[in-house]
Amino acid sequence: MRVSDCLLEGSAYLRAVTDAPRTEAELLLSHAMDVPRVTLLAYPERRVAVDQGALYWHLIDRRRENYPLPYLVGRAPFYGLDIAVTPDVLIPRPETELLVDLALARAPRLVLDVGTGSGCVAVALAAHLPAARVYATDVSAAALRVAQANARRHGVHERVCLVQADLARPFKGLADVLVSNPPYVAESEWASLPDSVRVHEPRLALWGGADGLDVVRRLVRAAPEVLRPGGSMFVEIGAAQGMDAVRLARAALPAAEVLLHVDWAGRDRVLEVAFPETVR
Repeated sequence: MRVSDCLLEGSAYLRAVTDAPRTEAELLLSHAMDVPRVTLLAYPERRVAVDQGALYWHLIDRRRENYPLPYLVGRAPFYGLDIAVTPDVLIPRPETELLVDLALARAPRLVLDVGTGSGCVAVALAAHLPAARVYATDVSAAALRVAQANARRHGVHERVCLVQADLARPFKGLADVLVSNPPYVAESEWASLPDSVRVHEPRLALWGGADGLDVVRRLVRAAPEVLRPGGSMFVEIGAAQGMDAVRLARAALPAAEVLLHVDWAGRDRVLEVAFPETVR
């Protein structure tokens, strides 16, 4: 078949599972043929080899079963970077880019990324802070292998130190900024998650306990021991968790300034805890 025929038929098959069937068909065919997407658009009459076509239709079938597109092509965009992903890590989301924006505004020299997953936040920060060192933790060895691959892919592996650890346990008073996209899906929200998320993405990176804030509480408790005086913590939260997260942080850390940041859609997204220079 020609490229144009594959894209036309593939798009038709994908309409049932995505709002962007043509784009996804192009990404899947680009992956199957191992050529840039722009090449497909420039040469629609190009013939697709038999083995490439077989792989393409296999990917189309998997996508129609709601298998996540980034896992099929092995990558996802994040903060202008091409991030490698596998089913061992959460797929990067655009709203998580707010963590990077807020951390970059502090111009930190030492950053701790807790629960790094694919390493997307750690790698983006290291790429935009050439003088900084980033420590990134995760309990999953498989996730850390993906993060290491991404650090190498983007040339920041010498400044991103990966540590298998629970939260921030190995670090004491080192970081200027702590960032985290922890698990925050509440028990009541679990059943309503899309199948592509609930079934295929790692539960370890999603499940946040009864109210979704189990890990956030632990991070709030750990922050005074991890951050230097004047340091800040930025934690991603769910859109319905803003006020609860603010209350728990203010109750636990009365000397700190607690702020709530919204994402591009106006939804609660990041809890900020900023410590004074001298008193914690």
